[in-house]
Amino acid sequence: MKKKSYDKEFKRQVVQMIQEEGKAVSQVAQELGLHDNTVYRWIAEMKQDGQHAFPGSGQLRPDDKAIRDMQKQIRDLQEENEILKKAMHYFAKDRR
Repeated sequence: MKKKSYDKEFKRQVVQMIQEEGKAVSQVAQELGLHDNTVYRWIAEMKQDGQHAFPGSGQLRPDDKAIRDMQKQIRDLQEENEILKKAMHYFAKDRR
């Protein structure tokens, strides 16, 4: 069974129908052929992330992107540090 995917705008419209028009989650889910839990998850994501909700496939929220970039920078610095340590030991042996 293939997982259905919905675009960001569709998800926002569904959440908007519930929040602004006061429709029940179960009613909206049934009208659109969605599972109630799916709609509840979309509502929670909108509450948590606001305009950054539903970033899309392969995209990250700004906070997650910043964390990933910092982790990459840490790995790069650790690698450079190891190279410098090896070079220091190499040149220290040469002086003896």
